[in-house]
Amino acid sequence: MRHGRAESFAAEDHLRRLTEKGAREAQDAGEWLATHELHPTHAYVSSVARAQDTWAGLAAGSRSRVEPVYDDALYTAGPENAMDILRSVPDEAEVVLYVGHNPTAASLAHLLDDGDPDPASFRAMSAGFPTSAMAVLDVRVPWAELDAATGRLVRFYPGHR
Repeated sequence: MRHGRAESFAAEDHLRRLTEKGAREAQDAGEWLATHELHPTHAYVSSVARAQDTWAGLAAGSRSRVEPVYDDALYTAGPENAMDILRSVPDEAEVVLYVGHNPTAASLAHLLDDGDPDPASFRAMSAGFPTSAMAVLDVRVPWAELDAATGRLVRFYPGHR
């Protein structure tokens, strides 16, 4: 998931918060998860304010009680580094939510897809990865073995354009 719409400026980039629209986006995304019975069992969230705000809105919308892992490395992580972090997910994790930044969020989703995506989801994701967008991938390997093409894109939440 890409974080929600954030304010343009703050004293430093880490401190940029979600706008009112961004907060609504995050809550809407959480409601979408709940509607599709995608209840996160684990969450890995960039440590910056806008990502933490996104998680808070998403958790409220989905009624999730998961304690997220806030990770400084997700702020600057490229797709390979993000995948390394996700390899540390406990084996028992069923629904893992990553809240990060673009272009990494979009690149990671494309990298993980096995090349046989749900066609409508792939078209929607290929049209862009706006704020609060989420790619849902069915990962069929143990988390420690997560790699390129080890998931299948099954749904895409287009966020808000």
